[in-house]
Amino acid sequence: MLEIRMLSSLEKVFKDRAPQGKEHREYSCLANEVLSFQTAVRSDCAAVITAAVSGDAAGRVNIYTVGDVPVNLAAFDDSDDWFISKEPGNYPDILIPGSAVDAKAGEWNSFWFEFIPGGIAGKTCIEISLNGETVTAGINVIDALLPEQKLVYTNWFHCDAICDYYGVEAFGEEFQRIFENFALTASKHGMNCILTPLFTPALDTAVGGERTTTQLVGVKKSGGEYSFDFTLVKKWVDTCRRLGIEYFEMSPFFTQWGAEHAPKIMADDGSGKPVRIFGWETETHSGEYNSFLTAFAGEFKKFIYDNGLEKNVFFHISDEPGEEQIETYLYRARLVKKLFGEFTFIDALSDFEFYGRGAVDIPVPSENSIEKFVGKAKPLWTYYCCGQCRDYVPNRFIAMPSARNRILGFLLWKYDLDGFLQWGYNFYNTQYSVEKINPYEVTDAGGSFPSGDSFVVYPGKGGEALCSLRLKVFYEGLQDMRALRLLESLAGREKALEITGGITFEDYPRDPEYILAAREKINRAIVELM
Repeated sequence: MLEIRMLSSLEKVFKDRAPQGKEHREYSCLANEVLSFQTAVRSDCAAVITAAVSGDAAGRVNIYTVGDVPVNLAAFDDSDDWFISKEPGNYPDILIPGSAVDAKAGEWNSFWFEFIPGGIAGKTCIEISLNGETVTAGINVIDALLPEQKLVYTNWFHCDAICDYYGVEAFGEEFQRIFENFALTASKHGMNCILTPLFTPALDTAVGGERTTTQLVGVKKSGGEYSFDFTLVKKWVDTCRRLGIEYFEMSPFFTQWGAEHAPKIMADDGSGKPVRIFGWETETHSGEYNSFLTAFAGEFKKFIYDNGLEKNVFFHISDEPGEEQIETYLYRARLVKKLFGEFTFIDALSDFEFYGRGAVDIPVPSENSIEKFVGKAKPLWTYYCCGQCRDYVPNRFIAMPSARNRILGFLLWKYDLDGFLQWGYNFYNTQYSVEKINPYEVTDAGGSFPSGDSFVVYPGKGGEALCSLRLKVFYEGLQDMRALRLLESLAGREKALEITGGITFEDYPRDPEYILAAREKINRAIVELM
């Protein structure tokens, strides 16, 4: 005997407990969006449970089984209380392509169904068979299209993770194949901007340590002169554009948390093998590094214009500088902006003084700090990382409810934000990149960050990127944002605000039914106005 529950994508199904969420059997979506829902199933005895779909829409449905991953650090001690649990254990997260699960007696499992209308509108019914028992999901596909995503969204792509996990050479043929798999998955889930490693990104690296070299720019040094080869940069740009990624976020020119050193830069000095010419030993005030940047800027700006990138690039000084580092940061910013001043500079920083003193063109404050910038900075982005586990702001740790993930879409629309940044698309290292990890066994960067903070995809066999359910739910939030933009274009902002209510980043209904009901109201309003 099977016990079956039809659930939305906002439920997380644990093997040792019955799902608590409300059942959902009817859905609506627009003709060009992706709709996800789940079927939770429990068997009285050990059995292989197989899911199959039939009906007119069967060919537009992808089926996944939801797999568990170990969570050791679910939350920091000072986190707020909106977590599923703060206890270690196995949590549902990874979506495994396939339609069969080997279930133990009495345990709950979940099948994740992804419906892609492909532009076909109208009412349809998906029949789901689980070992011969049938349940149905009714879907009304609305004859309207989500507008193009205007939000610039970057989820930092770590090339060294591909090199280290799969044992491939950076930017070689096999790397390229795997990179395209990972980048296409990112693009399909709304990521339209990619961290571009001109030089090995000086991010989350221990002082004096190194990450695996992933440097796109070829450098030659002869005496005190430098020359540059942008062949790999060109290949990167062309590949990303082909995959749907249109913005390029250049890796920072200085180390994280204050811009005190140069990133690792390798060069051909004529000795026959690459040598490091800059790194932790290079201080901020280095005249030699200034000369290098000046020479690089002259040639790289030409590359930008030759490839039509001038409106699609973002430059960094240093990630997350602190108040005590403002003078050092500003000193570096003045130099780099002198060299690349015609382009846009962004950085994750939450102290308004950095923006007020002209250090960046677009500030990227954390969600907790965004109110200090609202009405004073435009364009304006926001970000979250491990620190956004307080004040109930949105985030997507594995131990958080999915509603806390998806609500971000409503807020991105409400605040009319221009961009969103998150640092971990595929970071498979411990903190400071001291050690490499297996993300199937370690999900918390070696006990440093709450599980799920550092990646949203898993490295699959053959170089495939396997999605987490968190990635799917995040993309649903981006679709909500676009649906609100459509409604706003049809009926005005006030009409859309009537549905979402007076929400803020720290104050919104913490109930998945609020999100689901609001989205249905948005869809009905769009139908009435079309």
